[in-house]
Amino acid sequence: IYTAIAGASGALYGPSHGGANEAVVRMLMRIGTTENIPKFIDAVKNRKERLMGFGHRVYRNYDPRAKIVQKVADEVFSVVGKDPLIDVAKELERVALHDD
Repeated sequence: IYTAIAGASGALYGPSHGGANEAVVRMLMRIGTTENIPKFIDAVKNRKERLMGFGHRVYRNYDPRAKIVQKVADEVFSVVGKDPLIDVAKELERVALHDD
């Protein structure tokens, strides 16, 4: 059992796996507001920034799990309210999915 737990912990290490959500939150905090998204997208295109949360190896276009998570999240937000970074995340998603 110790080996299984150690292996599972190791598999979640780093910004590309278990830490991916933390990397996305840090990115959203750097962006700050929806007004800063165009500048951020330009920086991504110029390879000065990385667009986190859009690079799953298997799901090349849109992660089908995202629709389910978004629906549940909207239900939760309707009860507890939402962090202002949610608006940044939703607008960034919209812009990124519709950009050339």
